[in-house]
Amino acid sequence: MAAISALVPLGTPAPDFSLPAIDGRVVARDDFAAAPALLVAFLCNHCPYVRHVEQAFAEVVGEFPDLAVVGICSNSPVVAPADDADGLHAQVTRTGWTFPYLIDLDQSVGRAYRAACTPDFFLYDARRELAYRGAMDDSTPGNGKPATGNLLRHAADLVLAGRTVPEPHRPSMGCSINWA
Repeated sequence: MAAISALVPLGTPAPDFSLPAIDGRVVARDDFAAAPALLVAFLCNHCPYVRHVEQAFAEVVGEFPDLAVVGICSNSPVVAPADDADGLHAQVTRTGWTFPYLIDLDQSVGRAYRAACTPDFFLYDARRELAYRGAMDDSTPGNGKPATGNLLRHAADLVLAGRTVPEPHRPSMGCSINWA
């Protein structure tokens, strides 16, 4: 079922996390403390909205070597079996993503961030205060618009330059998080 992201108030601090990555290591929010900005992307393997933008997302984040990026799958693999560790590994192989991809099995991190859908993007500044939340671009499956990443790219440019991302921010749209 399609859902729209919650527009969490700008300036909200990035919730802490420490989660297992699909490669077996544990990754925490503070592992990115030295980065000038942190993008937390709630993603999954099965959602057609994520699949629609996943290649463009890889290209956008690849343009920003100083931007720390972490993907989190908060979907219950019981509800969405394609979002188990094997499915997420297959997605990384398909997309070439190089950022850590974390598994939020108890879904506490997704709830802390107020993630509502996949994809759902949260961009934090150097102080780890929310600077942008919302859509990657205007594209959705079937609307005929190409996945360009222009909204997320513009936000990253501004945040990395220490500037404010002007509102309004377009909410993300995607598959609702599959809560257990």
